[in-house]
Amino acid sequence: MSEPTDPYGVTADELRQFIERYEQLEAEKKDVTEQQKEVMAEAKGRGYDTKVMRKIIALRKREANDIAEEEAILELYKQALGMV
Repeated sequence: MSEPTDPYGVTADELRQFIERYEQLEAEKKDVTEQQKEVMAEAKGRGYDTKVMRKIIALRKREANDIAEEEAILELYKQALGMV
């Protein structure tokens, strides 16, 4: 016999499957985050500046044109403030 459904077509089994899949992904994300921390700790232990590494990682995700524009504006602002 099939499970009763409500007017919206929700079944307990299907809902449970969605929730369990999401929870599994959350657990995997936590594992990946922990692995990323371990990589950075290892890099730091080898003498690398992890703050700079994180900036490079963020830059690699962006478009080259966006980076160039931001750097040009930053340089302009620094000049305006006499920081160069």
